[in-house]
Amino acid sequence: MQNLPPLIGLKKIADISFPTRWAHFRMLAFERMQPADERGRALPETALAMVLGDLYSSSPLLRIHSQCTTGDVFHSLRCDCHDQLHLAMRTIADEGAGILLYEHQEGRGIGLMEKLRAYALQDEGLDTIEANLKLGHEVDSRNYQLAVDILRFLEIRSVRLMTNNPDKINVVLGAGIQITERVSADVPISSHSARYIAVKRERLGHLSGVADISSRLDSASALPSSVIQSTQVELRNSISEG
Repeated sequence: MQNLPPLIGLKKIADISFPTRWAHFRMLAFERMQPADERGRALPETALAMVLGDLYSSSPLLRIHSQCTTGDVFHSLRCDCHDQLHLAMRTIADEGAGILLYEHQEGRGIGLMEKLRAYALQDEGLDTIEANLKLGHEVDSRNYQLAVDILRFLEIRSVRLMTNNPDKINVVLGAGIQITERVSADVPISSHSARYIAVKRERLGHLSGVADISSRLDSASALPSSVIQSTQVELRNSISEG
């Protein structure tokens, strides 16, 4: 995973009503320019924030989800991305409040075409890590700075983080945002995704189920049994337009 370089110029592009099968969210679109590359080009980076309910009276549920066209759109069984996305949206809806950050970092940051090239190598026997390295990429090229800055824009101080990825835990804690609970992102494993998930756990240190990850995390494994009535509220007036 890359270090988090400073990014400037966070801009909220849109704020829209967004009804789904689970709940009536608001979708906020964000953009900022990345630092110029070696050719002097400054490229935009984008992300979406789907928000629901009161984010401030208690720690909202947060899911940071990286775009996966093959899983999210085409329901590929090679990964668990589609099921994790729907788990997050359903759980946020059941609780009546939460945030889904959807980052455009396909294939752990290498893009769709390169991910498909990596898939071809996996068909030949390589695992996800070996395939990325053979193509000249890092094991994980994602950068979570934009996600952190969106949370700061929303003035989020603490969250209940739905993730199995220790990198996301470290980034959120490193930004000074308290994690009051880690909520498992486990979903059913199929024969098609078994090796992919095994590599994440065995070689990338991904967690399974719920376990203590720091003294600041709640060890409870279950979500609250009561379902809060889903109500749509506007973000606080104090939020800056950036």
